[in-house]
Amino acid sequence: MESSFISNELLFFGGFLIFIALMLAIDLGVFSKKNEAVSFKAAAIMSSIWVAFSLIFYVILRIWGHELHDIQDFETLVAVTEKHMHEITFVTGNLAASIEIYNKNLALEYITGYVVEYALSVDNIFVMVLVFSSFGVDPKHYHRVLVWGILGALFFRFIFIFLGAALISRFDWILYLFGVFLVYTGFMMFIKRNEEETLDPQENRIVRFASKHFSVTPTFVGDQFFHKIDGKTFITPLFLVLLMIESTDIIFAVDSIPAIFSVTQDPYIVFFSNIFAILGLRSMFFLLVNVIHKFHYLKAGLSFLLIFIGAKMLLHGVLKDIGFTTMHSLIIILGILVGSVVLSLIFPKKEEIK
Repeated sequence: MESSFISNELLFFGGFLIFIALMLAIDLGVFSKKNEAVSFKAAAIMSSIWVAFSLIFYVILRIWGHELHDIQDFETLVAVTEKHMHEITFVTGNLAASIEIYNKNLALEYITGYVVEYALSVDNIFVMVLVFSSFGVDPKHYHRVLVWGILGALFFRFIFIFLGAALISRFDWILYLFGVFLVYTGFMMFIKRNEEETLDPQENRIVRFASKHFSVTPTFVGDQFFHKIDGKTFITPLFLVLLMIESTDIIFAVDSIPAIFSVTQDPYIVFFSNIFAILGLRSMFFLLVNVIHKFHYLKAGLSFLLIFIGAKMLLHGVLKDIGFTTMHSLIIILGILVGSVVLSLIFPKKEEIK
């Protein structure tokens, strides 16, 4: 049974990675036909496609989720449920009904994690806009930087998620540590929500490190990351931008990955929800880059979201005893996000008089 258990996980996971690779190839083909800024229309199309596939994957888990861990009997079902700490009450003596409950819960955990990650990605967009504007990057080069940034993010997310899952399985107290960290992060985000963020590239540690150890061209060289001059290879300012975008995502992952572990401890579900959200981040960036400043209550909303998720991790036992479920979490999360967007539109930010 153990070899089949591992085989099914690898097949499910491998099929997912192949699908993602094919979709990325199509995505890059649509966006990379011309070296020009991505249009709002193209971004809207790709965003819709990524969201649609994310919802289709929800349906797949809803119907065949038990196949991920090759659940064919009550013994395996109970073992998997206990291992990943799913909050499920089975129908004694009815395997089919119990699997139906399991699949429904698994799909709900996935879509909740996806919403959390997708929402927190918006905060990453604020930083991306700041990085691009600080370096004076031509909008037509945004896409190239984000492509490589996303690919790097996929690699690091894989490591962080499965490392986090391994740690949680051995030391369950880490969940409480995550909870404290998220509450603190949310509280600090709320306090600093109205502070104007600035970025001086010359003072950034990554830029200073790269400039010290590598030769950097004084100006951009089209969309190139590297450039040869008299046989010597230089890195360009665009590569410095890529390094900053990548480091930003790593910092961002420190918040978002623990947040999803508050929803599910199944590393595969964490990975699936995380990756779908990250892959939709690039197209969402082009959708929001020119209007994101209008959602001025979003920072406050995200801070409340982190505080709620952290508190949920800290009060897990109490919430379980009173019947608090993943569905309740999803409703609260959506309420916070929708509320912050609606408030931003109803009460627009007053323009400063200069």
